Amino acid sequence: MSLKEELMNEQVSHLDLSGFCEIASGTAVRQALAAMRQNKTNVCLITTNNTLQGILTERDVLTKVATTPERLDAPVDDIMTANPITVTPDSSAADALWLMDDKKFRNLPVVSQEGQILGNMTHQAVISYLAARYPVEVLNRPPRPGQFPQKQEGG
Repeated sequence: MSLKEELMNEQVSHLDLSGFCEIASGTAVRQALAAMRQNKTNVCLITTNNTLQGILTERDVLTKVATTPERLDAPVDDIMTANPITVTPDSSAADALWLMDDKKFRNLPVVSQEGQILGNMTHQAVISYLAARYPVEVLNRPPRPGQFPQKQEGG
């Protein structure tokens, strides 16, 4: 089976969807950043009554807050990306990855049909899956396979 076929057959729910924090709508940006630091993540999912309302990423902070520090005390709703695109847990990993590539996303929330947040898909989740699935091929590759020395090494 080819890598493409394998990713087409693999569901998003089988990937590691951890690595996000969740805060309530209306929370100050400063508190959202503290939650992101505490959870050691670059994404925060904003909810109301356990329903996804938006997503706040490091990119949002850099483009919308870094130049105007007074926005740190504004509600996260003012700078988040509202109604983010999501995938379901039964979506294929390949489709989700192509969506991320097409839309230039680094984070893709995974939400059940009932609206429950199940996790956050990242490129790292796919890389980790592939490294676990093909450990010899991934872990034994040289750092720069096309690099050739200019001169002979050794004594």
